[in-house]
Amino acid sequence: MLSHPLSPALNESIRGDGAPVEWAVSSGRVGYDEAVAAMEARAAAISAGEAGELIWLLEHPPLYTAGVSSKDADLLTPDRFPVHRTGRGGQFTYHGPGQRVAYVMLDLNRRGRDVRGFVRGLEAWIIAALDRLGVPAGVRDGRVGVWVERKGAGWSREDKIAAIGVKVRRWVSFHGISLNVDPDLDHFAGIVPCGISEHGVTSLLDLGLTASMDDADAALKAAFQDVFGPVVEGAAPV
Repeated sequence: MLSHPLSPALNESIRGDGAPVEWAVSSGRVGYDEAVAAMEARAAAISAGEAGELIWLLEHPPLYTAGVSSKDADLLTPDRFPVHRTGRGGQFTYHGPGQRVAYVMLDLNRRGRDVRGFVRGLEAWIIAALDRLGVPAGVRDGRVGVWVERKGAGWSREDKIAAIGVKVRRWVSFHGISLNVDPDLDHFAGIVPCGISEHGVTSLLDLGLTASMDDADAALKAAFQDVFGPVVEGAAPV
C-alpha cells in the first residue's frame, strides 16, 4: 500500500465508475514500430468508446527513442542501436532486454482531465512499486522520472531507475513508463538519457536486488491498483 494517503489530485486518477483496466503482458520482445502502431490503434478505439483501457507490459529489443524535446547532440553513438523518432514527451531514452516497459492507455476523460495530475499518478505508481521491492525512491524538481539516492563512505549520488514519457490525444494517454530491472546499463552510454548528463542510471540488479521481471510485474500491478484502481486480465495487442 502507499505509505501516505493519495492527494486529492491523485484520487481523481481513479475512475468514478470503478471499471477495471485491462492488464496484459507480452511474453516475447516486441518491435518498437509494431508497439506504437498497436498503441495508436488502441488509443483511438478507447477514444471512440470501442475498447477499454489497457496497461500493456513488454520488453523491446535494444533501441533508442527520441521524444519531442530531444536534441541531436544527445545521441552520442547514432549507429549503435536503431533510433526511433516518436511523438511522446521527453528526450532520448533507451529500451531493451531487462527493462520493463509499461504502455499506459487510459481515458483521462474519466480520470480528472488533468495531465499534470496524471503524470504525478505515474510517478506515485512507480514509487509505490519500488517501495514494495524494498527500494526507496522519489521525484526531483526539474528532473523527469523516478530517482534513487546512493551513498557510500564519503560519497553520494542520485541515479535514475525509471523513466516517464507519455502522449495524450483526445484525452486518452499512450506511451508510458519504463523500469530498469536488469538491463545492460552500458547501453545507456550511447545517449544522454532524458538530456541529463550530471546524473547516472541504475537498475534493481545494480542496486543489489535479485528481483525477477515477474517480481517487478507483481509490484507494478499491486501498486497500480493503489493509484489508478482495479485491473482485470487482458490480452496483449502483440
